[in-house]
Amino acid sequence: MSWLRRYAAELAVTVAVVAGSLATILDNGAEPGRHVGIGWVLTVLACAALFFRRRHPLGVAALTLVCCALYYPLTDPDGHVLLAFAYALYNAAAAGRIRGAALLVVAAMAGVAAGEISLPTGRNVDNFAFFLMTGWFAALVAGGAVAHYRAEAERTKEAEARARATGERLRIARELHDVLGHHLALINVQAGAALHRRDPGQAEEALAAIKDASKTALQELRATLGMLRETGLPSLSRIAELAESAGASGLTVRTEIDGAARDLPPDVEHAAFRVVQEALTNVAKHAGAKTVVVRLGYGADELTVAVDDDGHGGAAPAGNGIRGMAERARALGGELTAAPREGGGYRVRARLPVR
Repeated sequence: MSWLRRYAAELAVTVAVVAGSLATILDNGAEPGRHVGIGWVLTVLACAALFFRRRHPLGVAALTLVCCALYYPLTDPDGHVLLAFAYALYNAAAAGRIRGAALLVVAAMAGVAAGEISLPTGRNVDNFAFFLMTGWFAALVAGGAVAHYRAEAERTKEAEARARATGERLRIARELHDVLGHHLALINVQAGAALHRRDPGQAEEALAAIKDASKTALQELRATLGMLRETGLPSLSRIAELAESAGASGLTVRTEIDGAARDLPPDVEHAAFRVVQEALTNVAKHAGAKTVVVRLGYGADELTVAVDDDGHGGAAPAGNGIRGMAERARALGGELTAAPREGGGYRVRARLPVR
C-alpha cells in the first residue's frame, strides 16, 4: 500500500495514457495502424520513465519529449503519449528545473514547427492548435514553478521556526546557567570555607552568606522565569547586588563608571548584567583573587563592560560561561574578549552596541 501511495500520480498518468491510446485504436475501427508495435514500445518507455521523475526530473521530461517526437511522426493513429510529457514537464518545473523545462517547451514547439513545414501533404496542426499547445505547455511550466516556490517558502518558514526554537533554547540555557551558576558557585565557596574554619563565629558567617546566596538565587530564578514571560529583565541598576553577593565570598568588588550613566535598551542592560554576573562567578570559582574592578563605559553608541581581577590569571577554564557571554555579545552585534592581563590577573571585556 505504501508503494501505491508513493507512485499514485505516476500510475494515474500511466493508466490515462494506456487507456486513451487503446480507445484511440479501437475508435480507428478496421483501418490498419502504422507501426503499432513501435508506438506501444514508445508508450511503455515514456510511462516507465515517469517512475524515475523524483531522481531525474529534467532527464525524464527530456526522454518523454523524445518519445513523443518519435511516436507522432512514425505511428498512426495518434495515442496519448503527450500526457506523459505534460506530466513530466510540470514535475521538472516543480522540482526547481524551471529553466530546463522552459527550454524543453521551446524545443518541443520548434520540433512541431519544423515537422509541419517539412510535411509534403500539408499541415496537421493549424495556427490555433499550435498556439494552444504552446500556451498549455507554458502554463504547465508556470504551474510547476509556482508549486516549487511555494514549497521553498514552506521549507524556509520551517527552517526559520527551527532556528527560532534553537535560539530560544540557547537563551533559556544561558539564563539558567547565569542565574544558578553565579549563586551556586558562591554557596560552594562559602560551604568549603565553613567546613575548614575552626572558629564557630567564622563558620556562622559563612552559613549566613550561604543563606543569603540561596535566597538571592531563588529570587533570581523567579525573575528569570518572569523574563521568559517577557517581564522583569535584570538591569545594570542591580550591579550593586552582584557586588554585594560576591563580597560575601571574601572578594572586594569596586565599581567604576566612565561617561554619563543613562538608561539603555533592555536587551543591552540585560546582556551587560549577565556578563558581569558570569565574570564575577568565574573569579569566585577559579581566580583566587582578592579584588575585582567592574568598569562600565557609557559611549555615544556603545556600552563597554570590563571586569578585572588580581588573581593568578592563566587560561580560562573550559566551560559554558565565557561561551555564553560571547553569545550574548554577538547576539547584539558586539564582541567579547577574555584573557589574562599583562600585569597579572584576568580581564573580561565586552563591547555592546547601543542602537
